[in-house]
Amino acid sequence: MNTTFSCVGCGKCCSGHHVPLTLDEARMWASDGGQVIVLVEAFLPNGLGLPVAQREHAERRSARVRSGGTDAFVAITFAAYNPGRCHNLDEENLCSIYERRPLVCRIYPMEINPHIPLNIAAKDCPPESWETGPQLIVGGKLVDKELAELIERSRQADREEIAIKDRICAALGIHTTALKGDGFAAYLPDMTAFAAAIDQVRLRPTAQETSEWQFHLSGDDVAREVMACGARVVTEAASDYAFISLRAA
Repeated sequence: MNTTFSCVGCGKCCSGHHVPLTLDEARMWASDGGQVIVLVEAFLPNGLGLPVAQREHAERRSARVRSGGTDAFVAITFAAYNPGRCHNLDEENLCSIYERRPLVCRIYPMEINPHIPLNIAAKDCPPESWETGPQLIVGGKLVDKELAELIERSRQADREEIAIKDRICAALGIHTTALKGDGFAAYLPDMTAFAAAIDQVRLRPTAQETSEWQFHLSGDDVAREVMACGARVVTEAASDYAFISLRAA
């Protein structure tokens, strides 16, 4: 299937979406007066919480940590928190930071995760966006070389920055994760503290003790599986984060 695409500047993708950020972008977002949301998920060495086909990609973008009596692989996403309109949109729906907009904004509507194919029906872009413009996908393959390079840059940043994100979370007292596929642990840290943590952690040597994490699960059945693997499961109610369940009701 071939796909064409041309952005029509509707601004819909700039509203109601949490945009993943690189570390530099997250620091800039905080400096610009924006809010960053921290989304955390993890899986266990036996693969609990992860489809087999996704393991290599997931492991490369995760930090190996401890949880109780076992290891865990935790993935941490710093994202621009946009429950409504992005604060960088002006009254004409134009991006006021267009020349330095985040990498993911440049990549949209393509996906970063290689296991998620482009689904036009799931995108906010109006029909006319897909009716004209340059070829995006030909024969099921992305043919826009510049876009392909941006996607690889984003994936590379994910892999290279996970260790420092783990240390930033430790500095902020963030140590509860969800199980991948079961949900996300979502934090809205104070931006002054967040920016300071980034700056301070970047000055430290990379070596440190392995961090300790605990799991927040959607139900007792999942909790029993995780505890059977030796991982630590939180029992008290969330106080400094929200649990976003991905479990079907």
